[in-house]
Amino acid sequence: MDTQKLRQRILDLAIRGKLVPQDPNDEPASVLLDRIRAEKERLIAEGKIKRPKSKKSTDKSHYQHFTPPFEIPDSWEWVRLEDIAYVASGSTPSKESFVPNGIPYLKMYNLRKQRIDFQYQPQYISEEVHNGKLSRSRATAGDIIMNIVGPPLGKIAIIPTSFKECNFNQAAVMIRPFYMKDILAEYLFNYLEEMTEINCISTKGTAGQVNISLTQAQNMRISLPPIGEIIRINEIVRQYRGIFETLESSYNELTESIAKTKSKILDLAMQGKLVPQDPADEPAADMLLRINPKAKIITDNPHYPQLPDNWVLTRIKDVFEINPKNKAADNIQAGFVPMALIHDGYSDKFHYDVRQWGEIKSGFTHFADGDIAVAKISPCLENRKSMILRDLPNGIGAGTTELLIFRSTILIPEFSLLFFKSYNFIKCCTGTFNGVVGQQRVGKSIVEDIHIPIPPLNTQRAIVQRVQDWFDCFDNIFAGISNERDSLI
Repeated sequence: MDTQKLRQRILDLAIRGKLVPQDPNDEPASVLLDRIRAEKERLIAEGKIKRPKSKKSTDKSHYQHFTPPFEIPDSWEWVRLEDIAYVASGSTPSKESFVPNGIPYLKMYNLRKQRIDFQYQPQYISEEVHNGKLSRSRATAGDIIMNIVGPPLGKIAIIPTSFKECNFNQAAVMIRPFYMKDILAEYLFNYLEEMTEINCISTKGTAGQVNISLTQAQNMRISLPPIGEIIRINEIVRQYRGIFETLESSYNELTESIAKTKSKILDLAMQGKLVPQDPADEPAADMLLRINPKAKIITDNPHYPQLPDNWVLTRIKDVFEINPKNKAADNIQAGFVPMALIHDGYSDKFHYDVRQWGEIKSGFTHFADGDIAVAKISPCLENRKSMILRDLPNGIGAGTTELLIFRSTILIPEFSLLFFKSYNFIKCCTGTFNGVVGQQRVGKSIVEDIHIPIPPLNTQRAIVQRVQDWFDCFDNIFAGISNERDSLI
C-alpha cells in the first residue's frame, strides 16, 4: 500500500472543500478575511511588518487577480498567501556568525519527514547576528518553514514549541499567519503539502534544479474555508496522519524484522548450520583442489570458526574469475544494466535495456549469463544490490562501472549470491571502503582476498533450496500483512 498517495488524496479533498460536510451555520470565509485584514493592518501600523510593495492597503481588490485552479464551496474565498500570512525568505550568515551554542540555525537537511530534525548536524548563530543582519529571517514556534530550492520541493515543517526562536537559510521561506496562528498554520501546512500549487508555480533552473522565488511564494493561491471548517479539516487530517503513521511504523518494523531474520538465515547457511551434512558428498577441499590446484586453503578465520568437516575455507579469487571480459561482434544485441535497474535487498531482480554491443563494450563492466554482479559502491553494497545475470540478449551484457562481476566453476550461482548478500561479506567490504564521502567503494584487490566458505556441491543445492523456502515463507507473510493493511483503508 502506498500511504503517500492516500495521504495526498485526503489533502486534495481537504483543500477543495470535499473532506468534511459544509455547515451552513459557519461564518463565511469572508468574515475570517475581514479579521485577518484588520490584524494585518494593526501589525503594519505598529511597524512589526512592512506593507507589501505596490499595495496601498489590504483591501479586497487584488484578491481576484488570478485564475482559481479549481472550484471551491460558495462560503470559501480565494486569496494569495501574503494576504493571510507574513512570508519571508531565509538568510546566509558569514562563517564568523556561527557559534557553539546560540540561536538554532536551520538548513534544509534539518527538514526531515515534514518535521524539524535539529539532532542532525545542528548549527547555531550568535544572538547578535540573529537580531541584526539576519533579523528578517527570525522564526518562532508555530511558523512554517518550506524549502524553495529542489529537487525535491515540498519539504515543509511547522517549527515545534521546543524552539523559542531560530533562524533559517536562503533555500527556504518562513510563513507566519497574521491571525489565529496555530489553526491557520496547520491548515496551510496541509494545503502546501498537497503540492498542487507548489508544482504549478515551480520553475526549472540550471543542473536540474527546481525553484520557487519569494514573490512566487507570496503569490501562491490559497483556498480559504470558514474558520469552523478549518478547525474540522485540521482535526480529520490529524486523525488520518495518526493512522498512517501507525500503519507505516508497524509496516517498517515488520520489514526490519524480516530483513534481520533473513540475514540470520544466511549467517547460519554460511556456517553450515542450516541443512544436515551428507558424509557421502565429495569433500569441498577435494573439489576445490581438483578444479584449482593452486587454491589456498584457510585453516583459521574468526568469521567461520567451526565449519563442517567436509567444507573448506578459501579466498574469493581462488573460486571466482573477477571482472571477466566478453568478446562479441559489435552489431549484436546485448543487455545494458545501470545501477538504477538493480533491485536491492534479498531479491534477485534486475532489468536491462537492449543496446548494440559496440555501443557499450567500452567504458562499462562486462558480464554474461550466470555471472554474479555485486555493487561495490556505498550504499548500494550495504543495500545488497546484487544478482545473478540471466536471460541477457545473446547471453551477454555490460553495465555500470560500480559493479564487480564474479564467475565460478566451483560454486553454483545461487549459492554464490547468498554469500555475497551475507552480513560477513558486506562487513568485510565496508571496513575497507576508500574514497570521499558519498563515493566510497571497496576495491577489487580487497574483495579477492576475502575468505569464503565452500560446501560440497550437493550441500550447496540443499542450502539454496532451504533458504528459498524460508524466504518464500517470509515474503508470503509480508504480502499477506500488506494486503490486510491495504484493506483497512
